[in-house]
Amino acid sequence: MTDAPLNVGIIGAGAISQRHFEGYSHAGAIVTAFAEPHDGTRHRRETEWNARGYADFTKLLEEGEVQAVSICTPNAFHAPAALAALSRGIHVLCEKPLSLDLAACDEMIAAAREGGAILQTGHHLRSSPPVQTAKRLIDEGRLGRVTFMRLRQAHDWGGAPEVRGAFGSRAASGGGTLLDNGCHMMDLARHFGGDVSSISARMATLKFDIEVEDTSIATLDFKGGGFASVENAWTATGWEESFAVYGTEGALECSNRLGKPRLRFVNREFGFGQWGQTDETWYDFATPDNAHVRSVVAFVQSIQSGAPVVCTGEDGRESVRLVLGGYESARTGLPVRW
Repeated sequence: MTDAPLNVGIIGAGAISQRHFEGYSHAGAIVTAFAEPHDGTRHRRETEWNARGYADFTKLLEEGEVQAVSICTPNAFHAPAALAALSRGIHVLCEKPLSLDLAACDEMIAAAREGGAILQTGHHLRSSPPVQTAKRLIDEGRLGRVTFMRLRQAHDWGGAPEVRGAFGSRAASGGGTLLDNGCHMMDLARHFGGDVSSISARMATLKFDIEVEDTSIATLDFKGGGFASVENAWTATGWEESFAVYGTEGALECSNRLGKPRLRFVNREFGFGQWGQTDETWYDFATPDNAHVRSVVAFVQSIQSGAPVVCTGEDGRESVRLVLGGYESARTGLPVRW
C-alpha cells in the first residue's frame, strides 16, 4: 500500500475516456500514456491530456511504464486489452461489459487473481450518491423485505438521426440497448436485490436502421424472492435514469426525468392512514452526476489503500450473464433459469 501517485494509461480515447481522465486527475493519479488507433483522436488527446499516445495498446503496455489502465474501447476489444494488462500485473478498470463471452470473463478474473492485480468493472452507478444512499437504507432493513423494483435507463441519442459510433454494429458492440444500458441496470438490480434466478425478455428495433435492438424490457426473479422490471431504450425522447425499490416496510424512488435527481424514501412509520399518505424523507445531493469520476477515484483507492473494490470482476461477469440470458429469452420466447 502506498500513497505515491500512480502512473496510469487509458486504452481507447473516445468520449467516455474523458471521464476516466478526470477521475484520475481528481484522485491524484497521472495519466502518462494512452492508446488510440485513430490518428485524429490520438493527436487531439495528446494535446488535451499532455500524455504520450500509442496507436497500439500492446506498445503502451510494453513501454508506457504504467501501474494501472482504464479500458474504454468498443466492447469487442475489452477482453484482449484487459488480459494483456492483467498478465503483466497491471491493475485494470474495464468499462462494461467485461466481455460477451463468459469464458473470457472467467479468464480475466483468473488473470487478475494470479497476477495480484485489481480488476474493477466500470458499473459507475454503484458510486453515485443516490445509489449509495439507497443501498445503505436497504442494508439497514429500512424497507423491510424487498418485493419489487423497477429500473430504467433510456434516451434517444440526444435527438440524433443515427446511433452514435460503433454502437449500432453487432460485431463491434455485441448488442444494443439491452447490453449498453441494460447491463448497468442488471448490475444495479443485483446490487439492491441479490442474485437472480431467472430472466424473461423482449426486444425490438423500432426506430434506427441498425443491426441491434433499440428497445427492450426484461423481468427478473430473485433467488431470495421478489421481482424486478428492467426497461431500456434508445427510442425514448430525452434522457431518463431511474430506479424504484419497494419493500414490505418502505420504498425508495429516484429519477432524473423531472429535473435534478432526488432520492425519496417513503414508509408508514406512524401506522396506517389514507392510501396516499406516507411519511417521507427526501435526500438531495450536491453532485449527483459525477459517478464516473467517483468510480475511478474508488479504483485508485483500492490500489493505494486496499479499499474494497466497488464493483468486482465477478460482479461484471454476473451482469453479462444476465444480459446474455435476456438475449436467449428474447430469441426463444421462454424464460432462462439458473
